[in-house]
Amino acid sequence: MALKMSVDDLTRFMVAEFPQVASDLAIEDLSPMQLSLRLKVRQQHLRPGGTVSGPAIFALADVGMYLTVLSMIGPEALAVTTNCSLDFMRKPAAGADLIADVRLLKLGRVLAVGDALVRSVGAEEPAARASLTYSIPPARNA
Repeated sequence: MALKMSVDDLTRFMVAEFPQVASDLAIEDLSPMQLSLRLKVRQQHLRPGGTVSGPAIFALADVGMYLTVLSMIGPEALAVTTNCSLDFMRKPAAGADLIADVRLLKLGRVLAVGDALVRSVGAEEPAARASLTYSIPPARNA
């Protein structure tokens, strides 16, 4: 399967459609059915104790899956999460950005299923693992 959106396309899409979070994220790598997304960790992503909060980790995994789906189907703002299961496995490294390595396991006509491993930059062990399902809206001309 070929990519329908490049890193530049996805970045422009995020700036246009989700300007509130676009500056927090950067696509590190993109290939068919896979994407690596960086969360540029800032003060607003931290919880008491100085570690990255659960909601920030969820957002990284979720946006990573969203962008991976869009890279394969094209710019469809209305693709939505229908399910997410998130396992927190270890505390992220203090002060380090996070990377979500996302892969699509199935890309169907109406559903996409994938997973994301979230780790601190420089760490090999994952801090979290997410399993996500996305609903893909019907084609507009259908």
